[in-house]
Amino acid sequence: MNPIVRTVLGLLFVCTVYGQDSMENGFQLLEKGDFSKAEIYFQTYLENHPDNRTAQICYGRAVGLNGRPDIANQHFGKLIGKLPNDFEVRINYYESFLWSKKYEEAELLYEELVENHPEEFSAVLGYANSLSNVEKYEEALIWIDRALSLKPNNKSALISKKYIKLGLSHKLAMAQKYNNALQVLHLNLNNFPQDRETLLGLANIHLMTKNVDKAKAAYQKMAVTRVDSIVALNGIALAEHIGKKEKAALAFALSSKEKLKPNDDAELQEKTLERYAQALIWNHKYVKARSFIDNLSIQYPNRNWVLALKATLGMYTGNIKYSLAQYDAILVSDSTSFDGNLGKANAHFALGHIKKAYLAAQKTLELYENQKDAQSLIEKIKSSHSPFVEELVAYSFDNGNNIAYTSNTKAEFPLSAKLKSTVNYQYRRTENSVSNNKASLHAVSAGLTYSLRPKLKLHAGLGLNRAQFMDNGYTQPILNLKMITEPYRLQNLEIGYQREVQNFNSDLIEREIVMEHYGLNYNIETNFGLGWYTQLMHTQQSDENQRDLLFTSLYYTVLRKPNLKLGVNYQYIAFSEQVPTIYFSPENYQAGEFFAEIGGNFSYKTSYRLNAASGLQKVEENPKTAIFRMEAQIKHQFSKRFGGGLYGKYSNISSAVATGFEFTEVGLQVKWLLTNKPIFQGQLASK
Repeated sequence: MNPIVRTVLGLLFVCTVYGQDSMENGFQLLEKGDFSKAEIYFQTYLENHPDNRTAQICYGRAVGLNGRPDIANQHFGKLIGKLPNDFEVRINYYESFLWSKKYEEAELLYEELVENHPEEFSAVLGYANSLSNVEKYEEALIWIDRALSLKPNNKSALISKKYIKLGLSHKLAMAQKYNNALQVLHLNLNNFPQDRETLLGLANIHLMTKNVDKAKAAYQKMAVTRVDSIVALNGIALAEHIGKKEKAALAFALSSKEKLKPNDDAELQEKTLERYAQALIWNHKYVKARSFIDNLSIQYPNRNWVLALKATLGMYTGNIKYSLAQYDAILVSDSTSFDGNLGKANAHFALGHIKKAYLAAQKTLELYENQKDAQSLIEKIKSSHSPFVEELVAYSFDNGNNIAYTSNTKAEFPLSAKLKSTVNYQYRRTENSVSNNKASLHAVSAGLTYSLRPKLKLHAGLGLNRAQFMDNGYTQPILNLKMITEPYRLQNLEIGYQREVQNFNSDLIEREIVMEHYGLNYNIETNFGLGWYTQLMHTQQSDENQRDLLFTSLYYTVLRKPNLKLGVNYQYIAFSEQVPTIYFSPENYQAGEFFAEIGGNFSYKTSYRLNAASGLQKVEENPKTAIFRMEAQIKHQFSKRFGGGLYGKYSNISSAVATGFEFTEVGLQVKWLLTNKPIFQGQLASK
């Protein structure tokens, strides 16, 4: 029952003829809330006194408050037919509409009642509560204040005002007017200091705004009993998760679980067990989480919250199809489930079902207006499928006296959820300050990427490369073909062919060396943080030389937030012909290095990434030499449609130029979404 309706019970309990001793026991049963016994009592009483008005009213109230509001509504409807001018019968009749959740009808009835009885406290209070139930909270506050002016400090009216403010704050929070919502709740605390529901409302809004410390403070204030402590610990665990402190979240969730007693309320037990399972998943303790959830499945078979836990575990471990099946099972029993609808949207998005993800997220918003996670997913879908232009400008130099200026412009135009087109233009100018050689190139290409099915993409790009040096030049076609797929969950495979022209420096551009690469990239991840990346490439060159390359990296994710990876790399290169005076082409080259990479966010809009590696390299039979490389990048999202960043990198690893090589590059990158939604959004929204 709506809490506001409960506040009316004491006030509108018009069975106040306490002088009638024969009904005193019935009155006490109603006052204590023992409605089942009260119903039997007054039903028996009416058998001997069928026309007793007070007993009729009390019987109707007992029936309505005993969970049969429609029968109570019919009872009072018949009674008012007999006593049309009886105010107490009428006020109970109108209240029965609130019990039956016929709020719109109740509002109209009370509106007429207060016009005719503006000074009747019970009528004004009932109207305020009816307005609140149809979410007209601002008007409800006006009328509840009128009720309090009629009976200052009336407990029932004050409690109603509390719940009206709770409803108003929730409505403001859903409209993302968080400061206004907080102000309303703080006013509530003036009348009801340390009020449990108000503190929970404060904590919830602070969680929405990711103000973790204030959320935890609100939870701590309400933890005055063991049961409230369990609720608070569950909330604090969620706050720690939002604050990216997963170990602390698990510690609080475990503490909450240990406070449970077998006779605790079923909902409290379920919420606590659910939070503990979630905390295990957040901490990537998947084996323990799976075992715990399996036990919950036995204890609580086919319960939606257990299915949601199974789905969450599947999402974290990459078993997305399994998660989708769980979300579908939830929606079979409850089509309005928030977990089911939003979870289904996220699962479809992870599987590459873009249209289905969009529709599921839209349905979530229809059911839960302004829900931030659903809005965020829709924005992610829109931005990832909106046309954009990306520009990169860079300046590089090396210890071979080469400098280069590069500009690369890329435009992408998604034509549907499955097909996107790209246009790319690159300009590069290089020169050597010692030989005074200069060269430049213009490369223009266009391509299409098509999702043949989810997790299987085909890309084809074709273009021209125009090089100029001194008074000469040439034009060469360039080509890029590749297939990108996920052969199994947590695995990525890319197979491709690329035709390009060597363009590292002016000497190599002048030699017109065309390279044809046949390559394979394969990455496998695990649920326990270990990953393995391998690149294999065979290159045939127009100067009759050939190159074979192997690069493999074994890495471990130490931290998730910020993302910290440590690992070892190994690289092997072999050329069929050695032409060291022209370019670096050893018979065999090997390098091994340790690396560390960290990436995260300085703020909601600013991210960073830093990668550093050091080790040894060996060229043929030459002595080993030390290598070091580093790359740093920072990005900022200035608006929804415009972002940019800076990067820099340094390396002394042997390259296409020579051994003993040192190379440095700095650059600027910007990205601008041309529209704030996909040009094919109508296709997304259609079923």
